[in-house]
Order: sequence, then structure tokens, then C-alpha cells
Amino acid sequence: MIKISDVNFSYKRTPILKDLSLQIDQGECIGIVGANGCGKSTLLSILAGSRRAASASMIYEGKELTNNPKVLSQLVGYVPQENPLLPELSAYDNLFLWFHGNKKTFEKALHQESMEMLMLTDFLCKPVKSLSGGMKKRVSLGIALLNDPKLLILDEPSVALDLPCKQDMHHYLSKCLSSGKTVLITTHEEAELDLCTTLYILKNGSLHKVAKGLRGAALIEQFF
Repeated sequence: MIKISDVNFSYKRTPILKDLSLQIDQGECIGIVGANGCGKSTLLSILAGSRRAASASMIYEGKELTNNPKVLSQLVGYVPQENPLLPELSAYDNLFLWFHGNKKTFEKALHQESMEMLMLTDFLCKPVKSLSGGMKKRVSLGIALLNDPKLLILDEPSVALDLPCKQDMHHYLSKCLSSGKTVLITTHEEAELDLCTTLYILKNGSLHKVAKGLRGAALIEQFF
């Protein structure tokens, strides 16, 4: 179980997240939706350790992760909405930069199911700056999945992916959940919402639980 509490964040003195809390059980897929600018990406970046909050606590199996970047990096695979890659390096080097292991185990990890799904082999040696948006997103997903994390934090992960890769990713996420991994995802893609065991809307700085079957206009009405 992951217990998140006391998340507070302000931008230019405007509160964005207010005493936000959330509990996630093993094997759950938590979906977060909301209007643009409501703080979804901010929340995920705080939980992934890439942004500092005024306050935040994330406890996993009794361990406080917020100020423990080493443990956090071993537990979490994070896909931000924006491209996090180093453009001058190849896709291969970007992947290896974030891998927890040596070259030998890295080469083996490149052939695991998640990497095969992303079909990275055709452009592994190309510099990131020459890749299309979809290829860059595949590399970002590869970085998140390569270390076999227990918690996946995914911010609109299928943006820029083509339809076959989206389908493969959804199938893979289903398998992750079946094996006991946990997923926290922001998305407006119905196929990804269908994976969610629990759905929240983020508005006015807090999470509000809604029926996971809400779609279309009925879901949008809850945004405001």
C-alpha cells in the first residue's frame, strides 16, 4: 500500500494543491482526470520526486519516500508529459543513463517484454534530436519500464503514440496490474480510463472520487 498525504503546492502564491491525500493499494490503477491547469502534472511530478512541494508525504511499506530519492527511484517508473530526454544522446544512451545496473544486465533488459512492446531496436542508435515525437515518447516509456518498477506514474503516456503502440501499451499495463504492479495515471483516453480501478477528478486543489464508468459529457460535467 502507498499512502500519500499532506501534499501542498502553490504557484506564485496561488494554491494549486491543498492538503491532498490518496491511498493506493497494490495492483490498483488510479486514474486522475481534470481540466487543463488543475495541477495533474504538478501532482505526479511531486510524487515522482522531480518537483519540490511546500509539503508532501509518500509512504510505501512503512518507508517515507519523499526525502529518499534513492529508494524512490528504485520503486517508481515515471513518464512525464514533457519530453525528458537529452537530445544530443542516442536513444540507447538515454536508456542506459537511467538504468540501475551494468552494461551486461542492461543489454539483457533491452530484450524484456516491455522493450519489445515499444519496438525501440530500429532507432536505438539514433540521436534523440532526430526522432519523431512518437519515437521520443517510446524512449520515455522505455526509461520508466526498464528497471521493472513496482509503481508506474504515467502522465498522459500515450500522447504521440500510434494506434498499434497504444494498443500494445494498454495490453502491457493490464499485465502489469495482473502481476501486482500499481499504476497512477493521468489521461483522457477512454482505453486507459477503462484500465482504472478507481477514478478521481482533481479540482480546487483536491481529489474527488467519481464513478469509474463515467465518460463523455457526464465526466466533463464533473470537472467544474
